[in-house]
Amino acid sequence: MTSLTVSDLTLTYPDGSGRVTALDRVSLRVAGGEIAAVTGPSGSGKSSLLAAVATLVRPESGHVWLETDSSTMDLTSLSRRAAATLRRRSIGIVFQQPNLIPALTAAEQLEVTAHLGDRLLILPRRRREIRDRAADLLHRVGLAGHEHKRPDQLSGGQRQRVNIARALMREPALLIVDEPTSALDTQRGAAIIDLLVEMVRGRRAATLLVTHDRDHLARMDTVYRMTDGRLEDTTGTD
Repeated sequence: MTSLTVSDLTLTYPDGSGRVTALDRVSLRVAGGEIAAVTGPSGSGKSSLLAAVATLVRPESGHVWLETDSSTMDLTSLSRRAAATLRRRSIGIVFQQPNLIPALTAAEQLEVTAHLGDRLLILPRRRREIRDRAADLLHRVGLAGHEHKRPDQLSGGQRQRVNIARALMREPALLIVDEPTSALDTQRGAAIIDLLVEMVRGRRAATLLVTHDRDHLARMDTVYRMTDGRLEDTTGTD
């Protein structure tokens, strides 16, 4: 059973002659198949929380535990190489900027992700499976017919949908999502949230999602509010 447990996470950054606290003993838990949303004003520490959980920055203290059917590991204790390997295999990350590879088509963005970390010869059957999965994901995020377009041929919202589909390609145990609908209109944004909910429920991924859009909070299992690096559970409150 997949689960994410964050315990007393503290992270500070240099600020002139002192340091500013981005995360102040933050704790939370997300079970597999659930989505925990984090809201709060800009600069409150939301992106720092995502970066720490995704092993992109190392906190001063505290722990991030990821439990799957096969292992339980403390992500804060991993070496850089081990953390990079974990991100390739088990963590899907959707940040605000898609950062797509300019020379690759939408389908190729997903296919390359699926091959990352593979050291053995990829058999033709496996290649077909990857192509089929990429096409299916692009269809489900509303990009059927755009599979062969490169990033400069897509709108900002379309590039973000490629980004989301790419994060789902390896069926991650942990999904980290930062403002997935910020570049989308209301209808497309709602469709993306519907997609994320469906994928998370079906594949039992533990998902941590940052959003400013309160319209999406009713779909979340848990809602936290972050203020000045501190996290408060506001599930069920208006």
